[in-house]
Amino acid sequence: MHLDPFMPQMVSIIFIVLALGFVLKLLHQPHVVAYLIVGIVIGPWGMGLVSDTDSISRLGAAGVVFLLFFVGMETDAKKLVENWKLAIFGTLLQIALSVGFVWMLGLYFQWGIERVILIGFVISLSSTAIVIKLLQDSNTLDSKVGQGALGILLAQDLAIIPMLIIIGLYKTDAVESAHMGKQVFGSIVAAIFLAFIIVKKVVHIPLAKWLKHDHELQLFAGLGICFGLSMLTAWFELSTALGAFLGGMLIGAAKETQWVHHNLNPLKVLFVALFFISVGMMLDVDFLMANWIQVISLVLAALITNTFINAGILKISNFSWKESLYAGALLSQIGEFSFVLAAVGNQANIINQYGYQLAICVIALSLLISPLWIALSKKLIKYEETKS
Repeated sequence: MHLDPFMPQMVSIIFIVLALGFVLKLLHQPHVVAYLIVGIVIGPWGMGLVSDTDSISRLGAAGVVFLLFFVGMETDAKKLVENWKLAIFGTLLQIALSVGFVWMLGLYFQWGIERVILIGFVISLSSTAIVIKLLQDSNTLDSKVGQGALGILLAQDLAIIPMLIIIGLYKTDAVESAHMGKQVFGSIVAAIFLAFIIVKKVVHIPLAKWLKHDHELQLFAGLGICFGLSMLTAWFELSTALGAFLGGMLIGAAKETQWVHHNLNPLKVLFVALFFISVGMMLDVDFLMANWIQVISLVLAALITNTFINAGILKISNFSWKESLYAGALLSQIGEFSFVLAAVGNQANIINQYGYQLAICVIALSLLISPLWIALSKKLIKYEETKS
């Protein structure tokens, strides 16, 4: 029988993921790090097992949609309400300080306001996947620091919505009234839809009872909601990720549709892995080696800046200095959703291809270095983890 040429590539990818996954598990590192390294190894600038950049982009786009769909599904409005002052005002202050820091740099480099806003948004987001994984592994998710970090992460996940809308408004050089009106109307519809889900708390989806015992139709119904709403927001010329998030919120509010978690969770694992692997494959190793001083400098600047900005905000919220600094280190990396913002900024011509590749390198390395940075910070401040 004829062997499909993609089969050896797929098998190689699976076993490389398994091998690196086991190694990093022994080193107590999150799987996200393994996915990024696998992407670098198998990508066009690594072993070259996969060189189709168009397929890489499609896989990354599908992964982003699934990632935001599950974030929306798992976002609990009650947790945000309990720590609403820290979560909302702390996150807004953190974003404002990040944009302000970039604005000062922008004065020197003569950046436009749209670039200042984009880069400020990019560095203000932390990695939900890495932080929650580290808190779960140390059994401190329910601690004071864990709950404080979780509240900020949830607020940041919600903040991605207005960020995507704001950046999306710069997609055209000349603002047309019809184009602008479509985006504004779509934004209003999305805001009303989100407010309805939060206020309603429990939403009943039509035909949900018919799907209750049919696992195959459940799978396609979940996919239909996820990608259907993504396509709808794309029609309004907004981000597909925004539609996926709203779809996840809808599923989460419909209590009788908990089957979505069970049926789509394997797909979530697969597509989230594909997203991070695709990011690693996009990392131009030659670009990194040629600009390593600039990349490393920006990564360290981001880690240090984010650590102290978040620590200062948490200190205002009645955390001790040790707790604040440790939580600040936890939130110091640049998050996975920043890839989305950078991609949208590149599509909107806010940053050129050089700036986009630089952003990918900085974000990816901050994710790779983050666990080591957190462990080092913990030792320096001699923080002892305790459960609440």
